[in-house]
Amino acid sequence: MTTSHSARRDYRGLVPPALLLLAWFAAGRLGWTNPTLIPPPEQVLAVAWHYLGSGELFRALAASLARDLGGFALGALAGIGLGVLLGVSRWAERLLGPTFHTLKQISLFAWIPLLSIWLGYNDGSRVVFIAVSAFYPVALATFEGVRGVTRAQFEVARVHGFTARQRLTRLILPAAAPQILTGLNLGLVYAWLATIGAEFLLPAYGDIGLGDTVIRGRAAFNVALVIFGMLAIGGVGVALNRVFHRLERRLLRWRGDPR
Repeated sequence: MTTSHSARRDYRGLVPPALLLLAWFAAGRLGWTNPTLIPPPEQVLAVAWHYLGSGELFRALAASLARDLGGFALGALAGIGLGVLLGVSRWAERLLGPTFHTLKQISLFAWIPLLSIWLGYNDGSRVVFIAVSAFYPVALATFEGVRGVTRAQFEVARVHGFTARQRLTRLILPAAAPQILTGLNLGLVYAWLATIGAEFLLPAYGDIGLGDTVIRGRAAFNVALVIFGMLAIGGVGVALNRVFHRLERRLLRWRGDPR
């Protein structure tokens, strides 16, 4: 039985990073680069081995993920709540909509000075910043998804005698689920970027995290540690995205959704 083209793994996306790695290795071996500024791959691997063996990487990863997922959960819940409220209530949209659409134009990093004044340089301010980062894309996607429910669908619910709660749980949320999940996916991306940004811009003595790993590498002019930290950050971001897409496919399987 032949495997369909869509089911085959496409490894062409690995070609550019493989070529880049080969060029990086060759440049170091041939002495084309300054090893202080661009360390060879084996030096980065040595740093990675040290951080893996000592457990420092796992402690930093656990701290960053705790901030990320905590802030994401808060922002996502608030975003879904506001998005549903604005979507089902014209009165709420007229009252809260202009403020929401104005605040979303403010750069996320513009909130950091205010949060540092109110909450200080600690995990509380970081989690709030991450929550704000996730909140806007989730709220906007939820609002658009709820508003996409058609009058015909509401009429069917009315004919079947749905209560307000049943309309929400059996019509509005299932119909808006694809867009809500798209917003959650984008919110997860924003939350991870905000996690690293918060560790950079809201530092505190003695803190650990992947962002702190890069900061320590910069302070010590240890470029190998900086590169290792960047690769770890990117790898975690890719892993989170893949886990979410698998969860999304499971949640939308009942719809026959091709995603």
